Amino acid sequence: MMQTPLVLTDFFNRAETYYANKEIISRTSETKIHRLTYGEWAKRTRKLAHALTKLGMTRGMKVGSFAWNQHRHLEAYFAVPCSGAVLHMVNIRLSEDDLRYIINHAEDEILIIDADLVPIIENIAADLTTVKHYIIMTDEDEVKTTLPNAYSYEQLLQEADETFSFPHDLEENEPAGMCYTSATTGKPKGVVYTHRGLVLHSMMLSMVDSMGIREADRTMPIVPMFHVNAWGIPFASVNVGASQVLVGPNFTPDIILDMIESEKVTLTAGVPTIWLGALQSLEEKPRDISSLRVICCGGSASPPHLIRAFEEKYQVPYISVYGMTETTPIVALSNYQSWMNEWAMDEKVAVRTTQGMTMPCITSSIINENGEVPWDGETMGELRLRGPWISHEYYKDERTADAYRDGWLYTGDIAVRTKDGLIKITDRTKDLIKSGGEWISSVDLENALMSHPAIFEAAVIAVPHAKWQERPLACVVLKEGETATKEELYHILEPLFAKWWLPDDIVFLDEIPKTSVGKFLKAKLRDNVAQFYPQI
Repeated sequence: MMQTPLVLTDFFNRAETYYANKEIISRTSETKIHRLTYGEWAKRTRKLAHALTKLGMTRGMKVGSFAWNQHRHLEAYFAVPCSGAVLHMVNIRLSEDDLRYIINHAEDEILIIDADLVPIIENIAADLTTVKHYIIMTDEDEVKTTLPNAYSYEQLLQEADETFSFPHDLEENEPAGMCYTSATTGKPKGVVYTHRGLVLHSMMLSMVDSMGIREADRTMPIVPMFHVNAWGIPFASVNVGASQVLVGPNFTPDIILDMIESEKVTLTAGVPTIWLGALQSLEEKPRDISSLRVICCGGSASPPHLIRAFEEKYQVPYISVYGMTETTPIVALSNYQSWMNEWAMDEKVAVRTTQGMTMPCITSSIINENGEVPWDGETMGELRLRGPWISHEYYKDERTADAYRDGWLYTGDIAVRTKDGLIKITDRTKDLIKSGGEWISSVDLENALMSHPAIFEAAVIAVPHAKWQERPLACVVLKEGETATKEELYHILEPLFAKWWLPDDIVFLDEIPKTSVGKFLKAKLRDNVAQFYPQI
């Protein structure tokens, strides 16, 4: 067989050659939507690569992007790695301390920044030790900033060559991109993605039993392009020539739904909080979302009532996906298998609440002190993974040894395996509740609480207990204008769980703290309630 390297340049060339007339729709402000073809995008991408090269971009150099989901970010997604450099997608929602750390730790030399995010970088620029140039992405003619060596993105492109040629000697194991974890504990950890890993991951996303991304799709990732490659959807979409709808800055549930309706989006993806808000907006102001063939949801568990609403009322398949920054990220999806076709709706919803079946080329294993857990849907263990798009270390970080052992990535997720081989995450190792020597799954309790129609969000945490070591405490947020009592919520839980599983108390909060990508930040939640529950 020919030893042809798997590189992103092939994706770019394919879109430029076969799909030059396909469309990219990019919202860059409240009032501005750009419409360009893949042909126009390809010329702009070559120009960007030429402009960056003139500024000193070299093979292996880190180029940071600090941007929303929009067409200029998509240009950087290919201009940088196809030139042999590394695109570091910087999470715009991290704290200033974390931003200083990761930009310096990655040794970014060029930063490409969305105009409305420039003040954030201006605040920390004096502490950025490696950055030499700042490029501002804006629709305006002028760039106003205190940043040194700042350039207008569009001005650079005007002066660049649209026929710029990418190098022909890229190797598939060269780094192409990198992201940092969202820092639930300690400093963020860097993960580097190779061309090979991104290519194989993208091809997996195009499989029918995965997301099935295809030429006829109009994809709209709500998951940010600054977070784990927007789950790889932009790369896969370019490869197959799918039209892309990029939702831009400061989006709301109304904006998401309006764009799904107006642009006839067929595939979209985001975390559960996005779809909880969208469902509420749909109930208040109906839209036509019939173009959707699938909603992909990950990041945390989706409550059954949310899944059922989209699948039954709106006839839109709602697929749970599982992955991590360390896994590029998708490794499992909750698609129905053929033997499930005649199952009752309750059984099908139960499938969607799992993280699904491991994708081809990925090996998953759930182990505890007794070895591999049985497929009984009950016995818990830690999920570990290996495969061609699973990272093998953290970037320049001694914490590598904690997660990568014996050829496996130990995810820190506690899971069970169902009789059908599906992975079901029950908790994180640091969030699992151990009461009197027995494990309690916070996720199962959260999903049950979410079945109450008045509950918007629910998080269950462990608090210290003098006798039982730890006990569960439930924290809930009500939907606006709704009411509920503790008695009502206990009435839901009591038939479903053993008495010792029941939370010792249920507290009502205005909001639950979240990470930069919308996951519950249970460490902070525990700190917030510790003053009231030093020991139950």
